[in-house]
Amino acid sequence: MHHRQLAPFPEGFLWGAASAAYQIEGGWNADGKGPSVWDVFSKQPGRTYQGSNGDVAVDHYHRYQEDVALMAEMGLMAYRFSISWPRIFPQGRGEANEGGLAFYERLIDALLAHGIEPVVTLYHWDAPQALMDEYGAWESRRIVDDFEHYCRALFTRFGAKVRYWITLNEQNIDTTRSFLLAKHPPAVRDRQRFYQANHHAFLANARAIRAFRQLVPGGKIGPTFCYCPAYAASSRPQDVVAAESAEEFTNHWWLDVYATGRYPASAWAWLVEHGQAPRIEGGDAELLAEAKPDFLGINYYYSQVFEDNALDGVGETDFNTSGQKGSTPVNGVPGLYKTTANPHLPTSNWDWAIDPDGLRITLRRVTSRYNLPVLITENGLGEFDQLSDDGKVHDGYRIDYLRHHLLACQQAISDGTKLMGYCAWSFTDLLSWLNGYQKRYGFVYVNRTETDPLDLARIRKDSFYWYRDVIASNGRKLAE
Repeated sequence: MHHRQLAPFPEGFLWGAASAAYQIEGGWNADGKGPSVWDVFSKQPGRTYQGSNGDVAVDHYHRYQEDVALMAEMGLMAYRFSISWPRIFPQGRGEANEGGLAFYERLIDALLAHGIEPVVTLYHWDAPQALMDEYGAWESRRIVDDFEHYCRALFTRFGAKVRYWITLNEQNIDTTRSFLLAKHPPAVRDRQRFYQANHHAFLANARAIRAFRQLVPGGKIGPTFCYCPAYAASSRPQDVVAAESAEEFTNHWWLDVYATGRYPASAWAWLVEHGQAPRIEGGDAELLAEAKPDFLGINYYYSQVFEDNALDGVGETDFNTSGQKGSTPVNGVPGLYKTTANPHLPTSNWDWAIDPDGLRITLRRVTSRYNLPVLITENGLGEFDQLSDDGKVHDGYRIDYLRHHLLACQQAISDGTKLMGYCAWSFTDLLSWLNGYQKRYGFVYVNRTETDPLDLARIRKDSFYWYRDVIASNGRKLAE
């Protein structure tokens, strides 16, 4: 689809950037915070790159004022961040920790004072370790009550100040790595447990949205999903069916439930056949059906190519956490699909296909299937940024990446997508979970290594100034 002229970004478009609590805050036990599953998991030998962890991270907990001042200098209109559940409820439930609530209130007030819209993520993978110890966290239905209790506390405290809320971040990625690839806690490989934990998360999402309707009637809420559009490796019908299966199992499985309250039919039939379907109890279907989001948050990084996979074919294996290009193995589900490289696209050092058109395809597919507004909650390039001899970071490769993805957003707007905003990942460099601090995403370089925080100095990259000009022009600079 070619347009004679692209539609402009709408007035009031939320030009933003994003982060997550465990990846930036540090202060892992400050002011009454309890341990998260990642505070414990990252200390287990061999779990993360060179043993890196978030104990200090980039110390945003103590340097948030400096960071917000940099956001204001850049001209950010929105900042998406997550709240740490164990910082609010150290044991996962009970009485709220005022020290944790007060920190986030200071952060929200600082953002608002600079005219920056806070976009709050309720859950970004850091469940309280107390709930993991007590009942396995997301493996038990008990977490649904505890999550709603946590959400209600935040809606009550911050609902008058925060208009935009995200329920769950990348439920698909976290549970896949937790229960299929054994890379996130509890680090097991069990497909039935995977689907059951996802069902509990869907219920928690629905209960949070229902509570939100009661407590924040003027606000907007929705989940964030990491969408990787599926392409067929060839025009062979078998490969086309494999790509359709991948789209259903890796995208529709989550988004259909979020947006319609129903599981996709062919995927459900497959799981019943293989004894992997989650247990559904009375009232679940009704709860899921009533929890319609106001928008869908979409995280986009890359597309994937799929081909036919025999019943005795390749299964889930591993992925690249080292940055050694070309080290990603083939992954798949026997009888459904397996991945293969796309010869038409370059990749990052982590083997992620660099595919701006895939973002446009994502937005078109989501718009046509769900007819909901979309907020891009993450999109960015992780690379080995280096300080140059002049003390600066010249990341023209990131500028090129972001420019082409933003142009894809503008094409999608011209195609009919109702795009609310764009939050680049990330504002500052941060801990990249399993990849350590070497994989840098930020507009702002943070001076630290995997194991040594050094001075944590903030250094504006070239992309900082470029994005500042894009925001000031409401995207018109992209055409230059």
